[in-house]
Amino acid sequence: MDEERVYEEPVDEEIAQFDLLVDAAWPAPGRAEDGGWTYRHAGGVTKRANSVLPLGERADLPEAVDRAERFYAGIGQPCVFSVGMGASPGLDDELVRRGYELVDPTLVMTRPLTGVEPAAGAAVEDRPSERWLRTWWGVDGGRHRETGEVPARTWGERILGGVPAGYVLLDEGAVGRGVPQGRWLGVYCMAVEPHARRRGLGTGVLRTLLAWGRRWGADDAYLVVTQANTGALALYEREGFTVAGRYHYRVRS
Repeated sequence: MDEERVYEEPVDEEIAQFDLLVDAAWPAPGRAEDGGWTYRHAGGVTKRANSVLPLGERADLPEAVDRAERFYAGIGQPCVFSVGMGASPGLDDELVRRGYELVDPTLVMTRPLTGVEPAAGAAVEDRPSERWLRTWWGVDGGRHRETGEVPARTWGERILGGVPAGYVLLDEGAVGRGVPQGRWLGVYCMAVEPHARRRGLGTGVLRTLLAWGRRWGADDAYLVVTQANTGALALYEREGFTVAGRYHYRVRS
């Protein structure tokens, strides 16, 4: 798959907007701009917040990649590109030529916010509690190495705090995060502790976030999920989400 050109045809602006929605909902505390590309960094916590967001036409494509590589080398991080539906034409081929590995093919899924009811007893708070943070980090944080003076979880908290959002916690061990973005609600941080899985808790969190987003005036919801996460994919499909687009990462091997 690495040798294939992933996006053969241009995509319309409605689809390409998800690159910007995801970036805004998961904002990297560190950012630098270069001709329509954004270098994002957050202590290595999540590829989404530690990668180049490469949007728009680039006449200087090889030189632009060179500059990105120098930037990340300068801060001691690997150079990673998020290649989404609005990525610069020709970029994926250039990265393949340089030996970048394709990592984490990801689906963007959407559904209209109609006919959803919140789970009984589930509240949506405007900030994450310590219990919420422990649950989320306990499920998701183990893959993030400590790389500097700032603890990895602190970087995660900085990302979460970069934009207003709603937080759902079920005491049995499930959490989720919703980000109102105009007509869209972004769904993030869906996590269920291992001991609490297969009990419908993820469904309860998701439905509560969707109902909350509808009250905030959103018309549709989106989320992103790796293709390899078949359990989450099955849940989202049952709840009416369908695939609207795709993106992947390229990592220097």
